Amino acid sequence: MALRNILQEGDETLSKRCRPVTDFNSRLHQLLDDMKETLAAAEGVGLAAPQVGILRRAVLVLETNVPEGQPEEIIELINPEIIAADGEQEGPEGCLSVPGVYGWVQRPDHVRVRAQDRFGEFFEIEGDGLTARAFCHEVDHLDGHMFLEISDHIMSDEELEEYYASEDGE
Repeated sequence: MALRNILQEGDETLSKRCRPVTDFNSRLHQLLDDMKETLAAAEGVGLAAPQVGILRRAVLVLETNVPEGQPEEIIELINPEIIAADGEQEGPEGCLSVPGVYGWVQRPDHVRVRAQDRFGEFFEIEGDGLTARAFCHEVDHLDGHMFLEISDHIMSDEELEEYYASEDGE
């Protein structure tokens, strides 16, 4: 495994639509393994292949909705499609390709995704809250879009602090 460079806002690769994955081979497996290492090192909750310069429809999402004491798991989604969405959540959203910047974004609170695993097998998975947000955010990357395009406004450091203080019940 190897750490990959995460492209930053302004790199034209991030505005391109990705092609479907058709070869479920060792190169794909290496990409996914490298992305896992890169995501862990960056301490993010999601990473899309175009963020590491690969224009293929592959993403990773960290499932944070796990029982107390259980480890979070990384979900690999190849050729993902959001097939259902409901509810609504809004709040700060950031991106590894736009470090230190958070925008106020509205997303569904629950989504269902159909995708393939690293071996090409189809599956469906559901996510709530942060996981649903991450599914939507990463699928947007595959279509060449970033959260900045749908953000109501960019949050100041003070607004971000106030938001998280109120979430913690302070």
